[in-house]
Amino acid sequence: MPTSTTVAELNVLQEAFERNKKSAFKDYYTFLKFQSISSEPVYKEQVLACADWVADYLKPIGFEVEKWQTSGHPTIFANYNLAGPEQPTLLIYNHYDVQPVDPLELWKTPPFQPTLRNGQVFARGAQDNKGQCFYVLFALKTLMELYGKFPINIKLCIEGEEECGSAGLSGILAQKKSELKADYLAIVDLDFPKPNKPVVTLGIRGMVAMDVEITGSRTDLHSGSHGGLAYNPIHALTELLSKVRDSSGKITIPGFYDEVKAVSSEEKKHIRSNFDPDDYFATFGTKATGGEQDFSPLERNWIRPTFEINGINGGYSGAGFKTIIPAKASAKVSCRLVPNQEPQKIGKLVAEYLESHAPEGTKVKVHVHQGGGNAVRSNIHSKAVKAFADAYGEIFQVPCEYVYSGASIPIIAKLAATSGAEVAMVGLGLPDDGIHAPNEHFGLDRIENGFLSIARAIQLLKNG
Repeated sequence: MPTSTTVAELNVLQEAFERNKKSAFKDYYTFLKFQSISSEPVYKEQVLACADWVADYLKPIGFEVEKWQTSGHPTIFANYNLAGPEQPTLLIYNHYDVQPVDPLELWKTPPFQPTLRNGQVFARGAQDNKGQCFYVLFALKTLMELYGKFPINIKLCIEGEEECGSAGLSGILAQKKSELKADYLAIVDLDFPKPNKPVVTLGIRGMVAMDVEITGSRTDLHSGSHGGLAYNPIHALTELLSKVRDSSGKITIPGFYDEVKAVSSEEKKHIRSNFDPDDYFATFGTKATGGEQDFSPLERNWIRPTFEINGINGGYSGAGFKTIIPAKASAKVSCRLVPNQEPQKIGKLVAEYLESHAPEGTKVKVHVHQGGGNAVRSNIHSKAVKAFADAYGEIFQVPCEYVYSGASIPIIAKLAATSGAEVAMVGLGLPDDGIHAPNEHFGLDRIENGFLSIARAIQLLKNG
């Protein structure tokens, strides 16, 4: 049961939110209107304007704000150290960039004109990550207005290239080690499995991505004149990729599993383990039958590595027919990784396997993308993990649970290593928010609950 002190502190925060929510939602809408698509150069000015807006929002709150220039888009860094050395330092990570909006015709309303429907705000970035970033900003603003100071030292790292690999921020981390030093690192970019079912995420997977190209002839060939003679690269590609997994879903690439770190029985007993296949089907329209069949659905998604084919291209796909044997075919593939699997090493293993198994008459070339990222696991006993779990429990009036996530946020491992901080991965997204898809949305109720969770976790992290 919450104590009277807890109830009083929550009441103060809730009353402050109620007083200021009109202006808060106006600022949130303004944030969403910036077309901060980091992967498309045509939007560079919008990305820069969005970064300036974030910096300007933070300056009156009491932070020392810097705009770190990178090889790409800038990172906003903000620092408040007036709580003193006896108090811990919390580093909070968000990003202000967003995904492209294609296919535009599937949006019910324009993606950069935020629209409220049934309590949900529809816009690109409404959840990922502007919604979650905004409630952090608003919580900090409100705490400063209420108390004139923060109870702990706080740093913010808000980057502009998460959606295209974080190359810019990654490139400057080494020279920013002293600035980023912290006790705790909160990654506010995660989600709940269901509304009002709070969780703290204790692990995410790493990732490596590759381009695969298979070539047959020097040019496209007539499928009548050459059918039965030339090896069709699309046939070759699909046959090759089908060999990567056996009938049980196990990946056949030699050495792929050699360094997989298992989850201990001690860790497993704290983790939410219930999975409803019918609910999954109702939500996403597909059955949970992928991956290694020797493991449960959540194990396959959370703590096992994968090999996925993300796209295939080759030949003619327009209207009507063009009867050819194409000269080449290509595929985009990626692997989700678990602790101790190094992305570039796994990429090299995959490349060597595919290139060495090219069917006779074809040639395979694999390009392993730089970047990617290592898997991350948090300590369930970390004070930061406990602070967020307790804050969620107070706000939602149900015990907070612990989960892993199958997703990847490549910068986390690098940021944790640079800052020396214990990681807590949190956020109020939901699986059906439509992030990266048309009609992305985020509930105004979650702006409020996110605001409360950040404010309360900060209060709970105070020493003494």
